[in-house]
Amino acid sequence: MNRKEVLLNGIWKENPIFVSLLGLCSTLAITLNVENALGMGVAFTFVLILSNVIISLVRNIVPNEIRIPVYIVIVAALVVVVEMLMAAFLPGLYNSLGIFIPLIVVNCIILGRAEAFASQNSVYDSFLDAIGMSIGYTMVLVVLSLVREFLADGSITIWGNLRVSIGEDPGTFFTDFFKAPASAFILLGIFIGLANIINNSLKGAKK
Repeated sequence: MNRKEVLLNGIWKENPIFVSLLGLCSTLAITLNVENALGMGVAFTFVLILSNVIISLVRNIVPNEIRIPVYIVIVAALVVVVEMLMAAFLPGLYNSLGIFIPLIVVNCIILGRAEAFASQNSVYDSFLDAIGMSIGYTMVLVVLSLVREFLADGSITIWGNLRVSIGEDPGTFFTDFFKAPASAFILLGIFIGLANIINNSLKGAKK
């Protein structure tokens, strides 16, 4: 696999949500608005890039028997840094994301890339893998939050007070439904189905 494929795989071909179905808890819970999605995406990207790089650096000196605990400690330390920075500089976003910031420690995407890729590849390749996976993860969060927020409120909160009103308030039923986790579950299922249709069409076109 060349480095271009390493970078691009996480964006679509091996998208951590659409294809691997990992990290679904945070995906379903925090995509109430675009601000939450972007905030989680940035936090996730910071942790995944640094954890991939650090694990790739130490992969040859960590005994195989304790590699998983070591990976968890590395990820946990990075998550603590993210949590402290967010609490200090973005308290509103920190409160909005709540428990899902510390839960990045056990995000299956991060631990999965540590075990499946960073522990077996060079620092540069691990960095590219983290970039691709982070883009793929954040892309899904943003798209899902765009649809949910628009259908719930008829507007999109990009960041802070930067808000774009696209339509009229859709009403109480839509507001309540699309703010509920069930709506995220349904919409994500639709998106995964569409992604599978596209992937199958691409495979058929290559034959």
